[in-house]
Amino acid sequence: MYLEPFKLKELPFRLSPDPLFLYLSKQHARAKAYMESTIWFTDGFVVITGEIGAGKTTLIESFLKEVQSDVVVAQINQTQVSAIDFLQAVLVQFGFSPFKMKKAELIATINNFLIEQYAAGRKVLLIVDEAQNLSMRVLEEIRLLSGVETTKEKVLRIILAGQPELNEKLDAPELVQLTQRIRLRFHLTTLSQPEMRAYIQHRLEVAGAGDRQIFAEDTFPEIFRYTGGVPRLVNTLCDTAMMSAYTADRDTVTIDDINGAVEELQWVEYASRPHHNLEVLPELGTRATQAHDSTQTIVGRLLVATDGRTVQEIVLQVGRIIVGRTTDNDLQVDSRFVSRHHCQIVTTANSCVIEDLNSTNGIYVKSKRVRRHYLNDGDVVVLGKHELIYVDERLAKTRNTLSETMPGLHALQTGAIEGVETEGLIKQGVEPLAK
Repeated sequence: MYLEPFKLKELPFRLSPDPLFLYLSKQHARAKAYMESTIWFTDGFVVITGEIGAGKTTLIESFLKEVQSDVVVAQINQTQVSAIDFLQAVLVQFGFSPFKMKKAELIATINNFLIEQYAAGRKVLLIVDEAQNLSMRVLEEIRLLSGVETTKEKVLRIILAGQPELNEKLDAPELVQLTQRIRLRFHLTTLSQPEMRAYIQHRLEVAGAGDRQIFAEDTFPEIFRYTGGVPRLVNTLCDTAMMSAYTADRDTVTIDDINGAVEELQWVEYASRPHHNLEVLPELGTRATQAHDSTQTIVGRLLVATDGRTVQEIVLQVGRIIVGRTTDNDLQVDSRFVSRHHCQIVTTANSCVIEDLNSTNGIYVKSKRVRRHYLNDGDVVVLGKHELIYVDERLAKTRNTLSETMPGLHALQTGAIEGVETEGLIKQGVEPLAK
């Protein structure tokens, strides 16, 4: 092979998922953070979708490699099975031999196992890859398994990963109960051209190239034209091109090698491929909002302050944002006192909750370390040397509406009118603001 002429230790573009070669683009890092959140929260499913070859399986393998020893994992990859086959497969992952059990016994054994693990202080995680192939009956069995709980919390964490058809299946009317339990959906899109270039360089570096430039600069636009930034296609084309350069006795991949590889593979441009979905799907369900969407209602605002001055302000809409030190977060707080993925803020139409993501230094409200806290207008959350100040926009709108419908209220609240009887207003739930 071409390892010796290119001075590499191992093949850089193998198709088999290898966590060592995982390139964390911003969206892959975000998806991984959402997977990690399932370890600490049991309030619903996490669904990760992506086109064929987008890197879902490699991402799962990388995530599993970092899972702590107190987490018991069942990973299911064969999904074209009956409900009984699926339950048996889960129990096999847990170390049982369930093939002579009837369905009722299978379910009872799983339930007992989950309760026993919880009592022993262990967490149980079920990961289903290629979940788009699951039948409706199997998905319903998974929903029922997710309902196993103690007096305090549910005991099974679940990640479903699959192709985009999984979203269509989950949105079917007969799965409405399961859909309501989905805490987060995230869609992995293809790599951009700069990300694809970084992806290729990363894999070469891991394989032993160091900072050597093996692919000529003019090859990257051509690679993107034929792969569309799909990691698996990038691997196939780059590997074939390196073979072409090797047979031509070159230690650099040129544009001719790319064109030769395309001809050998009999590929057309990515945009011309049949059944290719050009639409970039947004995150669905409860979603992380990176930028303000003018079509959504602003529920609140978050002011980021340090040393007594505000350094950033973001709007909060219905969805979820991740706060942490690294650039893959929705809100980056670049401080050594802040963990890589420090906390998350979940906003609904009626509430806003901040949750610690098992950070090293924690989050504090009123000098008390909290794991989960419902935010009220004016709350200050401390992260290391930074403060997150929550402003509830809904409260402001309520006050403005009352001021318009009840003459004199605004003046009364601000203290502009003295001697006005306030008892009637207080009975209606309106209190004068502090001067």
